[in-house]
Amino acid sequence: MKRKYVFLLLAILGVCYTWYFNIQFYLTEENTSILNYIAQTKTTFPARSFSADLLVVVFTFFVWYIPDAIKLKIKYWWILIPFTFIIAIAFTFPLYLYMRQSKLDQLNT
Repeated sequence: MKRKYVFLLLAILGVCYTWYFNIQFYLTEENTSILNYIAQTKTTFPARSFSADLLVVVFTFFVWYIPDAIKLKIKYWWILIPFTFIIAIAFTFPLYLYMRQSKLDQLNT
């Protein structure tokens, strides 16, 4: 299996796995506002640690991927910025790797 398809599979897994829990939140919580959602990520020290960890990963991803996407002239790279916050970094990071590998494959043929 080509590596780019592994990235695509991971992107699909990332959206399914994270959104399973998001859907559970919306089905079980009375107050489904984004403010309540964010507040619940700060309820325990492990949740805070995980949130801080993800925040650093997101900013590191942006610092690396934006210049990389511009340099490689990857189409539609910018859509991953809002998708990171609307969907999940677990989706957008492997999706970018898929887009990047597809562009590299195109350049190498």
